[in-house]
Amino acid sequence: MKFHQKPNTFVSHVHLIVEQLERSLSFYQGVLGFQILDRTESSVSLTLNGKDALVTLEQPADVLPKEPRRSGLYHYAVLLPDRKELAKVIQHFVDIKYPLQGISDHLVSEALYLADPDGNGVEIYVDRPSESWEWIGEQVSMATEHFDLRSLLSEANGEKFTGLPSDTIMGHIHLHVSDLVKAAEFYLNGLGFKVVYQISNQALFISSGGYHHHIGLNIWNGKGVQAPSRNSVGLKYYTIVFADEITRVSAIKNLELLGYHVHDYTAVDPSGNHILLTVSMD
Repeated sequence: MKFHQKPNTFVSHVHLIVEQLERSLSFYQGVLGFQILDRTESSVSLTLNGKDALVTLEQPADVLPKEPRRSGLYHYAVLLPDRKELAKVIQHFVDIKYPLQGISDHLVSEALYLADPDGNGVEIYVDRPSESWEWIGEQVSMATEHFDLRSLLSEANGEKFTGLPSDTIMGHIHLHVSDLVKAAEFYLNGLGFKVVYQISNQALFISSGGYHHHIGLNIWNGKGVQAPSRNSVGLKYYTIVFADEITRVSAIKNLELLGYHVHDYTAVDPSGNHILLTVSMD
């Protein structure tokens, strides 16, 4: 988990809008094993380690269903500590017959994909050892390949899934954006990330500290797509953690030089994605 601590800049938390809070809790608690950290009448913060919120769910009074072909969340991704935990998760979904959207070998990681009851994309993955990642210059080699599911499932050694482990963290977030060039300006020149992988003119994968990606950006919903309505199902905001106050102040100044306004440490990217800019407490 070295890529998700100082001195790196990384994603730690997502705040989602959902249509029915209790329905969502049935999934996040009953299927994934999250626990409630804090609760109000309209929102719930969820944790796995008992102290840090990874996912917050909110049901606005005037909530709208998920809007198609908008910018916003493609998926958020929780990072497991090892392959055995991924095997247990996959077997769990098979046992309860929960629909999966895909299982992929990305060379740097192995991942499964699904959606919560509102259609918010979720990735659950495990990294391969970073020493095994292949780099060509400053670009890491990634792909989407099938892998030997039987071999992976054998890693569970008969252990049953009892919930995502407490040392699961937020690994990355992947966003739909309306313009890759403008997104690159915001995230690279503003927030200080670097491109580590690119799919032609369709997607960018960016990171700090040599990770395979802390943030993915794509135009797969279409170039020039609109931001979702304020109260529609999807991503309300996500949280980026900087190493220290100096780094955060520098990023805010860079954003302001580019013409972006930061209010109460919240920035809005060119596609309307809201980001809370925080500082590491470690």
